[in-house]
Amino acid sequence: QVQLVESGGGLVQPGGSLRLSCAASGVIFSIPTMAWYRQAPGEQRELVAEVDHYGDSNYSDSVKGRFTISRDNAKKTMSLQMDDLKPDDAAVYYCYAKVRVLIGGTGTYTNVDVWGQGTLVNVSS
Repeated sequence: QVQLVESGGGLVQPGGSLRLSCAASGVIFSIPTMAWYRQAPGEQRELVAEVDHYGDSNYSDSVKGRFTISRDNAKKTMSLQMDDLKPDDAAVYYCYAKVRVLIGGTGTYTNVDVWGQGTLVNVSS
């Protein structure tokens, strides 16, 4: 079973920085896409940033220039460096991965969507 475990959330003052990390475990053939989503109270979950296997990344307009996503394919990890944090960045941040796994006994592969449990980021003075 594939699992994602996040770490690094916490309380930070406006203008401060935090670094979130996500580690994947399980029997994984490859991870085509990894991403960070966030959900604030009363809001829908939204994409923050995503990165593919080759390191190509995309960011939401609200975090562009302040957040940096990165991944280590060999270690199956992903990070989100968040700088110049604003109160609007406060939310539960979720790690997401599209994981390619072998279907047991068939010799074929399929993609599955996997989510972490979430980590809380609070930005307040």
